Amino acid sequence: MFQTSPQTEAAGAASLFAAFAPLRVSSAERAMRAEPLARGAEAEVVEFLAQRSVHAVNLLGLIHDNGLVSAHNRGTFYACRDERGRLEGVALVGHATLFEARTPRALRAFVRAAQTRPNLHLVLGESETVAEFWRHYRAAGQPLRLACRELLFQLDRGEYAGRGDAVEGLRLATREDLELIIPVQARMVEEESGLDPRVSDPEGFPMRCGRRVDRGRTWVLVEGGRLVFKAEVMADTQGVVYLEGVHIAPEERGRGRGLRCLSHLTGLLLGRADSVCLLVNERNKAAHAFYRKAGFRFECYYDTIFLRRD
Repeated sequence: MFQTSPQTEAAGAASLFAAFAPLRVSSAERAMRAEPLARGAEAEVVEFLAQRSVHAVNLLGLIHDNGLVSAHNRGTFYACRDERGRLEGVALVGHATLFEARTPRALRAFVRAAQTRPNLHLVLGESETVAEFWRHYRAAGQPLRLACRELLFQLDRGEYAGRGDAVEGLRLATREDLELIIPVQARMVEEESGLDPRVSDPEGFPMRCGRRVDRGRTWVLVEGGRLVFKAEVMADTQGVVYLEGVHIAPEERGRGRGLRCLSHLTGLLLGRADSVCLLVNERNKAAHAFYRKAGFRFECYYDTIFLRRD
């Protein structure tokens, strides 16, 4: 994304949608269009996104899993190119709208593409870039339903100190675990988005949970029919793994078991990846402390805009 200056945690007091200075728009900028990507362009797009792999991890993960054209992406991949045909930006516009825009004109082109699509669910990205996206989008796009700020935490292989012993019983989930996983994952989604996915998407949500299990992306610790720990590998790329849906049973919190599970899991993941990253809601101070204790460091702020749909 085109604004990449690192932020410190103390800078978090900035307004979620701070006004940006007006940008000068040349005729060349006004002419830029976002064009849908087709199969066969994967290598070029991955090379472009890999230049900022942590921030593009979800885009990279979807391409790795599904390719550029797939119903599993729940949207359309777009590209913006300069006058010589070189990539200036790549975006997924759909249920989740994600983008890696290297110039303001590429970002505005993605805004125009998003304004033509009905029933987007969310826009996610680095805080400054999402604020700029929203500044252009809101006049002709869907209204805002909810806005959240998250902290991006990251743990690199060189920083991992092998905290704690392996946790006996921590394993990849199976289909038999879905009856425990689905309600927990649904509650986590509802806490963040305000919508219960079992109601808003009663067929698709359990299908996606099952697909992650089938692909070996969901890790669990189950004892006596109780889900003690859960974590979802939402994106697994060559260099970066993105975790989501980290859950510790309420009665186990503060006892160190969740920390041991997470440390064991991140050690396994860092055996094949350079970094593990995740997003945590700004309001969840207990989770901030938990991830720092596990060795993660604060990297920068992200924002999620949830949009009102028909």
